Amino acid sequence: MSDYILQMKNISKSFPGVKALDRVCLNVRPGTVHALMGENGAGKSTLMKCLFGIYKKDEGQVIFNDEEVDIKDTNDALHRGIAMVHQELQPIPDRSIAENIFCGRYPMKSVGPIQVVDHARMYKETEDLLKEVNLDFNPKVKLGTLSVSQMQSVEIAKAVSVNAKIVIMDEPTSSLTENEVEGLFDIINKLRSKGVSIIYISHKMEEILKISDEVTIMRDGTYVGTWPAGELTTDLIIQRMVGRELTNRFPPRSNVPGEVVLKVENFTSIDPRSFRDVSFELKKGEILGIGGLVGAQRTELMEGLFGVRHIESGTVTYKNETIKIHHPRDAIKKGIALLTEDRRATGIFGVLSISDNVGVASLDKYIDYGVVLNNKKLDSLVKDNIDKMSIKTPSTKTQIQSLSGGNQQKVIIARWLANDPEILILDEPTRGIDVGAKYEIYTIIADLAKQGKAIIMISSEMPELIGMSDRIMVMCEGRVTGFVDSKTTTQEEIMSLATKYM
Repeated sequence: MSDYILQMKNISKSFPGVKALDRVCLNVRPGTVHALMGENGAGKSTLMKCLFGIYKKDEGQVIFNDEEVDIKDTNDALHRGIAMVHQELQPIPDRSIAENIFCGRYPMKSVGPIQVVDHARMYKETEDLLKEVNLDFNPKVKLGTLSVSQMQSVEIAKAVSVNAKIVIMDEPTSSLTENEVEGLFDIINKLRSKGVSIIYISHKMEEILKISDEVTIMRDGTYVGTWPAGELTTDLIIQRMVGRELTNRFPPRSNVPGEVVLKVENFTSIDPRSFRDVSFELKKGEILGIGGLVGAQRTELMEGLFGVRHIESGTVTYKNETIKIHHPRDAIKKGIALLTEDRRATGIFGVLSISDNVGVASLDKYIDYGVVLNNKKLDSLVKDNIDKMSIKTPSTKTQIQSLSGGNQQKVIIARWLANDPEILILDEPTRGIDVGAKYEIYTIIADLAKQGKAIIMISSEMPELIGMSDRIMVMCEGRVTGFVDSKTTTQEEIMSLATKYM
């Protein structure tokens, strides 16, 4: 009898032009939380997709419950007791919570000679499952009405519903606030006490050291090693992940905020549940952080500024001129860019190439004679941005959906940089990105601010908010509750403002 519920031995996997996994090993004990760490492109998600049946491994062994298995597809994995909560959620928003949880395996009953879905049983079982993950929702509610964090919890309920022995969680807290993370940890501890093993992928060091029993580190598609979590520190993990020491978490900044370039007054959404009477100023060369909990309406506010959402009232003054933004194209023409929070749903064009994804916002600049796209100039732009952003890809023609999450994020940032915006709105710019790539993005943000670009940055990570902002605007339930200076504020002060219901 082995000490391990899962052993992955010498797993290799190649894609055209890239060897994603090179003889990688992973050993997971029953009833433990096993963290899987590495930079973007290290192969973590690829390894888990091989385990979950999304990819077929090229070579190696998978031993599960002391038996060598060949997992044919995701359905096979689920039947064996292996479930996965993906980093990029793929909900069916127009169907109910219950239908999302039981999609493809509905409980059935006989009505005469035919089999039909047993809705009563499905709703009852869903209600019980939701209680297990501390959710009090009507199972008949459409999934699309929930927040991203609530959908994440529904996905965990779905994993619990198959009586999984192993649950893979790929960046489960990337869209959660600190309070919601604690709720997730309660669920994980409950699963662990029942003997369920959790494979936990995250870039957040504090979480890893708090929740994990063991940590496996990968680098560039290879296995670096496995250690008890208690023997590790943040510095040790970073050193083993990137193969070098990172002495500073945030780069030094020398930007000097200048005159006001954007003034927003009494900005109010047409939706009465959203942002109300929001006023703030943004200066040239300033990084304005926006803090708040889920439901604070930070994203909605920025979408309103960018012309994605309808506005009831309020004025926007840009470079001393009152402007109306009815559509994103109006914002883009004014030199305003928006990096959205959910890169899969509203960021990338998955089936298009990296070249297409980078160039899409600035095509007007590369059209000759009003009709012909100058591919040579566009390719030069794309290659320049790939080098600048250190995007790991075999080619500019590679489909963006084949890249790791962090590299996809870099491509979207490159898209807006190619358009040379005056105001750059970044909604969770480092969500799901490793420490090395984060530092690169922080450096780009700092350089842009030094060049005089005005930057608005929404972040749910408190150290990032304080470490990268000049000022921080805090919101709670759609209203601004205060402004703080990042040099003198504390996490406690920001949290106090974020829960200051008005």
